[in-house]
Amino acid sequence: MATLTIRNLPDETQRALKARAARNDRSMEAEVRDILQNAVASEQDFITGWLASAESLRGEFTLPDRSAARHVDLA
Repeated sequence: MATLTIRNLPDETQRALKARAARNDRSMEAEVRDILQNAVASEQDFITGWLASAESLRGEFTLPDRSAARHVDLA
């Protein structure tokens, strides 16, 4: 497992994390770990969902005939 050090964390953020951890009956470290895991998981879920949506759009499309393109005179 990796170790992460966070420098220059504002005091207000640290207090909020400590309070949130207490509400969830876990350590501040466990709270931060949970926050990070959920943030990454939701991003992966978004990407997975987006790719699945894009995949559903795949198909055969008919391109218009370009040989009869109209000429526009801009003069």
